[in-house]
Amino acid sequence: MNKLNRLAINDEGFIFDPETGNSYTVNEVGLFILKQLKEGKGESEILDALVENYEVEREEAEKDLIDFLEQLRLMGILEAKNV
Repeated sequence: MNKLNRLAINDEGFIFDPETGNSYTVNEVGLFILKQLKEGKGESEILDALVENYEVEREEAEKDLIDFLEQLRLMGILEAKNV
């Protein structure tokens, strides 16, 4: 099973991984990105959606997205090949 699909995510940004017992919290944008990832969207699609849905310059959104994805990889939530 895909690691992202096993996560329980609520609308307030609380994330629980039932396999490891770890829990995390994310802000609104992090929650938005996680939902996009669970829908199978790639990095460029997520970047487009961020720019469209939030008041942010594309370059800043791209930097923040890359940083967030790297954090997900470090926490073991996202595998390098996923996005």
